Amino acid sequence: MVEISDVRGTLVYTSRGSYSIEVILVSKKGFVGRFASPSGASTGEKEVPMFPDNDVGKAFKALSMVSKKLVGFNFESQEELDSFIDELDGTGSYEKLGAAVSLGLSMAGAEISAMEMGVPLYHWLSNGHASRLPLPLGNIIGGGKHARGRSIDIQEILVFPREARSYQEAFDSLVKVHKTAGMILGKKDKCFTGGKNDEGAWTTSLNDEEALEIVIEAMDIVSDETGMKFSLGVDVAASSLWDRELGKYYYPRRNLYRDGEEQLNYILELIDKYELKYVEDPLEENDFTGFARLTEEAGDKAFIVGDDLFVTNKSRVSLGVEKKSANAIIIKPNQVGDLTKARDAVAEAGRGGLLIVVSHRSGETPYPQLAHVAIAFGATLFKCGVVGGERVIKHNEIIRIENEFGGLVPSSINK
Repeated sequence: MVEISDVRGTLVYTSRGSYSIEVILVSKKGFVGRFASPSGASTGEKEVPMFPDNDVGKAFKALSMVSKKLVGFNFESQEELDSFIDELDGTGSYEKLGAAVSLGLSMAGAEISAMEMGVPLYHWLSNGHASRLPLPLGNIIGGGKHARGRSIDIQEILVFPREARSYQEAFDSLVKVHKTAGMILGKKDKCFTGGKNDEGAWTTSLNDEEALEIVIEAMDIVSDETGMKFSLGVDVAASSLWDRELGKYYYPRRNLYRDGEEQLNYILELIDKYELKYVEDPLEENDFTGFARLTEEAGDKAFIVGDDLFVTNKSRVSLGVEKKSANAIIIKPNQVGDLTKARDAVAEAGRGGLLIVVSHRSGETPYPQLAHVAIAFGATLFKCGVVGGERVIKHNEIIRIENEFGGLVPSSINK
């Protein structure tokens, strides 16, 4: 049983320079856990807010209030801790605490629990059932909100290795694709200066299709050099393109509008033309029916992935499973506010046979714990960028786990 003896909070910053709160928990035995929640730019409307009323000062006041009740609290499981945090908030959706506080408490509590047990964090979070490592899913060329509208309209062009002998081999191959794409951009984009977006992906003055061709070229070069086989994907972030008043998707770089049917057909064309194997948020976040049509028509070719559609929320996942709206899901613990609720969403997704993708945020924090979450939740893909210290620390953590503990087999994807 773990007993909390001290709770503290410190103002810190994300990779985008926005505020977060490092929550620190100390156990009675003297173990210290700390975590600062990340935040997103492209966010789902049903996400737990980062701070109550977007006010970091209110978040600190809320942390001070609940810390008095947390000191002396004993718990034996993650569920018990998270249930108590949820109870202290009292809204059911962390509106009083905000995700910075609630997830900070949840993750720091998991840390001290694992320390007291003398096991890795992923072992604690999986109840000792973790058996495999994910494959890295890397953002190579980026646009949308993550590039302030100064690059391609599609938010992310992504690559993942289909199989690897080790996580280190898989990640190393992604680094090579990223570097190679940068060199090709330097030759083909006369305006390219080596600029990167919030997640370390290259930005470009070229259009979406030209950028896709460059990433394919980079994949082919690295595949020839290493023998690694890659798959191509996109994160459309369609909710960011959706004009609610007009009921259409707007692509600003091309000054182009598409209605729902045109958007669906455009995505189908991209899947066929570029042999996409991963398509995230191709439609706006409440279009469960459109997602279902797309999954029915292209689910045998590609992973149709819901992020804003699901926001790691069990009830929305249940609806998506019922409607067969996707065959893969993004899991971001901060979207739902604690680790237990995130794990509940994973369990519900598993009931529907959805592929699990644990993901970072554009405003990341330099903490390694998300790597453990990906392993504990049985993720097949780990979406965490390729470069940038706040991203690499998580990839390095999986490599360290692989080397130090062993016994975890890298995933493989045949789609």
